[in-house]
Amino acid sequence: MTSKVDEALGYEQARDELIEVVRRLEAGGTTLEESLALWERGEELAKVCRHWLDGARKRLDAALAEEEAESSAADAAEESGDDSE
Repeated sequence: MTSKVDEALGYEQARDELIEVVRRLEAGGTTLEESLALWERGEELAKVCRHWLDGARKRLDAALAEEEAESSAADAAEESGDDSE
């Protein structure tokens, strides 16, 4: 479960910290305990990033659906206008 502090992180902040965690893990030279702590932190940061990306996807899907509905309504209005002429 993510903490309230993690939930307050913006996407870019979480992503940048995650990149740093991965860099440190890949560089090695840490103890097993430090590596486990870094891995756990990385998992939390990945959850924060997924949360932000899921939210962005939902907003994008909603905007696209709204645009499609407006376009369909405009097409229907245009077609009904053609019939009356």
